[in-house]
Amino acid sequence: MDKYKLLQNLSFGERIAELEGNILYKYFVQTENWRKLSSGRTDVVYGPKGSGKSALYFLLSTNDGELFDDNIILAPCVNVQGAPIFKELSNDPPVDEQELIGLWKLYFLVVISERFEDFGFRGKCALKLRKALESSDLVKDTGSLSGKLNRAYGYIKKFFRPESAEGTVHLDPVTQLPVGLTGKISFSEPSNIAQKEGIIGIDELLLCANQELDGQGFSVWLLLDRLDVAFSEDVEMERVALRALFRVYLDMAAYSHIKAKIFLRDDIWNRIVDGGFREASHITKNVRISWNRASLLNLIIRRLLHNEVFVKEYGVDVEKTLSSVDKQQELFYRVFPQQVEVGPNKSSTLDWILSRTRDGKQLNAPRELIHFLNELVAEQLRKFEIGGGEPPGEQLFVRGVFKDALPEVSVVRLTQTIYAEHDELRPYIEALRESKTAHTVESLGKIWGVDIEKAKDLANRLVDIGFFESRVKKQDYWVPFLYRDALNMIQGSSS
Repeated sequence: MDKYKLLQNLSFGERIAELEGNILYKYFVQTENWRKLSSGRTDVVYGPKGSGKSALYFLLSTNDGELFDDNIILAPCVNVQGAPIFKELSNDPPVDEQELIGLWKLYFLVVISERFEDFGFRGKCALKLRKALESSDLVKDTGSLSGKLNRAYGYIKKFFRPESAEGTVHLDPVTQLPVGLTGKISFSEPSNIAQKEGIIGIDELLLCANQELDGQGFSVWLLLDRLDVAFSEDVEMERVALRALFRVYLDMAAYSHIKAKIFLRDDIWNRIVDGGFREASHITKNVRISWNRASLLNLIIRRLLHNEVFVKEYGVDVEKTLSSVDKQQELFYRVFPQQVEVGPNKSSTLDWILSRTRDGKQLNAPRELIHFLNELVAEQLRKFEIGGGEPPGEQLFVRGVFKDALPEVSVVRLTQTIYAEHDELRPYIEALRESKTAHTVESLGKIWGVDIEKAKDLANRLVDIGFFESRVKKQDYWVPFLYRDALNMIQGSSS
């Protein structure tokens, strides 16, 4: 076996689902979460960053042919790659939740109407919806999702804030719509007189869309992902916008053929409900993504087996291997050493890897695991290139490269997740650089130059984001292995 050549052709794939393109399905196992989602039993998918939410979204959005056979029309409402469609709203944000509720509903109607056009739905209700949108200059023959959203937002501003364009609010005495507003869509129930003038309410249009789908025998699923970056520059706007989204989601529960499928980080959900959100108890069709030792082993093996050269060289029966956890573990230890650190009380290699890619909440995400495995390949190739010894037997990796693979994973996780999303905490984390890995509130107060209460508050915020693990029995805060290399930390307790 030419191990160097094999490693040159070995990959564990991309750690970000959007970059995996059309090969993601080859790794994917149809878990119960996937079955609930694809069968329509789940609407909301929660999980930590890097846990696989976007993988589920991507698989769902690219599975339209199979779902269309089940009379499901998929309607992506966000860009899988590139700039978030909501980014431009931050320059001129909605003023309150009512505007955002109106925006979500109107945007969804524009997207649904476009899908009606795509599939040739020309029933009475489809034509009524199209006419209302056209009269409001909300549809064009072509247009990006950003364009659709911006046109909807322009209409919303004219409706809710006509003074921004006119200087003074003037309402038509008959329709009660702002004078000068082009279009006939209202966000409140129009009066009888207004209805005779052709004014139609937004909820009536949603009902109309639902009736068209019912008549055609189809349902529409509105797909929403990447909400963690949609409003990343304004946390309060994010909170209000996503509260509005979930209120709209609950409003649309009345329409049996229109469903929103929302993929959201659980820490963002916690921010939404912080301070109370009564509607949360009504959001019941949800799942939370979690990973355990067996499922992470399965992920590693599936990605190994995607390499045809590996399967051929090792003579693996793919189907039999994937049918048994024991066979997967057996294959794992044909490739990897039994232990990274040798000794009777030392962990197995798999457990060592999982402990090094786990955050302070004891959560392992596929993103860091995949990153580590690819770095492991790169480090072993470097060993070969400088004349390092060859791994024994069938193993592809020597023990020494495992620790060498950690620093890059650590730096990326710290800078691209923790600092990118919690920049206000960066000075306190950086103050721990080259310090010990376990701290008390008192030692943290000294390092940060703050009193005990402030130190406790800051430490608990770092627990919340997974940088610290809170160890109640020892009454200290422990930095997981995942962040140590990036900060050059020293094993041990601070005095």
